Amino acid sequence: MNDLGSETYDAGPVAALRRIAFLLERGREDTYKVKAFRNAAATILPMADDEVRRSVDDGTLARLPGIGASSAKVIAAAVRGEMPERLARAEAEHGGELTTGGHALHAQLRGDLHSHSDWSDGGSPIEEMAFSAIELGRDYQVLTDHSPRLKVAHGLSAERLARQLEVVDAVNEHLGGAGFTLLKGIEVDILDDGGLDQSEEMLARLDVRVASVHSKLAMERDAMTRRMVAAVANPWTNVLGHCTGRLVTGGRGTRKQSDFDARAVFEACAEHDVAVEINSRPERRDPPTALLELARDVGCLFSIDSDAHAPGQLDFLWYGAERAEAAGIDPERIVNTWPKERLLAWASR
Repeated sequence: MNDLGSETYDAGPVAALRRIAFLLERGREDTYKVKAFRNAAATILPMADDEVRRSVDDGTLARLPGIGASSAKVIAAAVRGEMPERLARAEAEHGGELTTGGHALHAQLRGDLHSHSDWSDGGSPIEEMAFSAIELGRDYQVLTDHSPRLKVAHGLSAERLARQLEVVDAVNEHLGGAGFTLLKGIEVDILDDGGLDQSEEMLARLDVRVASVHSKLAMERDAMTRRMVAAVANPWTNVLGHCTGRLVTGGRGTRKQSDFDARAVFEACAEHDVAVEINSRPERRDPPTALLELARDVGCLFSIDSDAHAPGQLDFLWYGAERAEAAGIDPERIVNTWPKERLLAWASR
């Protein structure tokens, strides 16, 4: 291995720790590894530069809460202006291209309509998700934490959602003229009868609404079809999220796709101007290729979404772009290639 200490690094220790965490998330590494670096970044973020340097010089970094041996080495190297070995290794392992295809389409994506924060089952604060989206060059990011019935994911009641909207306003005010907007959204649960799991008053206050089935995924075919068609026909629904609910790999194991009349559901999407989500999470790849092509042929709109639960997962859009390009989907039919103003006009129809 080359002498990594001889390579200069001038972005500072917080940036180094955040970048390592981002790359580990991007590479789907264990969550506990990620938290170690994010916790260390949170510890030194409010500290003055000279205070951090003193802790490095006198060897007391590891006494600070949330800083272990590995993160201390990263901080020390960054303070000295050297490339941290752990960062160099993360760049080598996870900093390369995620896909071989989809590059032309990915370049046209302006934002992402499906992401989560630590207000529901995500792992990072709202502002960290927003900062990471900016660093990825996005024009907009929609925050879509879960709705109240999904208790296992700490779904937001109407009251909590109202408080979250105030936080989103504060984040956008803080960002000022950054050329980026954090949009107000929800991943709203589709109830057994096809209703949406949030009050009409709150749905009306949002910019974008992703509607998804999370329960009774093995419902009988005709009943599931009626359920999904009813949700798509609801005037508040903008995007039909991960339509089959399948899992093809990953730590949660695998899960068969739900059984429904896909043509009937996609025809309802086309009729009501609802986008079919191309969920970019590697463990979902939803919809399956045959259904993706059916939705294409029926004339549906699409939204390529990361369904990110951590900042590094925001880069999963590469996987969805590769699938959409392989299916020959016209970028004009993908709503997150649209400018923000056009997207909002469509979503508020």
